[in-house]
Amino acid sequence: MSALLPAVKTYVESRMGEFGSIAHTRRPELMGLARYVEGQLKAGRPADLTFICTHNSRRSHMAQIWAQTAATHFKLAGVRTFSGGTEATAFNERAVRAIRNAGCLVEENDRERNPRYLVRFSGDADPIVCYSKRYDDRPNPQRDFCAVMTCSQADEACPVVFGASRRISIPYEDPKEYDGTEEEHQKYEERCAEIAREMIYVFSHVDVGSKGE
Repeated sequence: MSALLPAVKTYVESRMGEFGSIAHTRRPELMGLARYVEGQLKAGRPADLTFICTHNSRRSHMAQIWAQTAATHFKLAGVRTFSGGTEATAFNERAVRAIRNAGCLVEENDRERNPRYLVRFSGDADPIVCYSKRYDDRPNPQRDFCAVMTCSQADEACPVVFGASRRISIPYEDPKEYDGTEEEHQKYEERCAEIAREMIYVFSHVDVGSKGE
C-alpha cells in the first residue's frame, strides 16, 4: 500500500485527534458506511463509493478525496472512490484551495470551463482525477456501489440512485453560502476538515483483519 505525503499524514493525524467532536447523531450513518465497506472487502469484492451532491463542485469532491486518503492510511486495499452530481458544473477553485492547504498536491490538467485536476495525496499512488460530472456518468460505477449523499438537496432530488446497492445520507453544510464574504476562507477550511475527520473516522472502524497486509 502507498504511503501518504508527509503534509497529508500530519493533517490526517490531526483530524484523528478530533473524533470526539463528531456529533453522536451523525455516527450511526458513518458507521453504516464503515460496515458497508467492511462487508464488501471481507467478501472479496471492491468497495465502490460514489459521493453525490448537487453540482459535484465542493463537498462530494472533498469526500471522495478524503475517503480514498483514509483507505490508504489504514491500508484498506479494494476501496475505490468516485463523485458526481445531479448536474455537472466545475470543481470549485475555493474547494481546490482547501484541498491544497490540507497538504495534497493538486495539478490543473487543463483550463477548460470544467477543468480536470490531478489530486495527489500519496507520492506513489495514482492521482485522483477530479472534475465535475453527473453521478451516473462514466467512469463512475454503474452498478453495485454505495451512493453517499453529501448534501440534502441531492438527497431529496435522488430518492433512488439507480445501480446503487446501498444508499447512505451524510449531508454537510455548503460552504458556497460564504462565497465572497470575510468568512469564506474559514468556512472552506472548516468544511474540508469536517469531511476529512468523518471519512477518517469511517475507515478507522473498518476491520478486515489483516487490513490489506
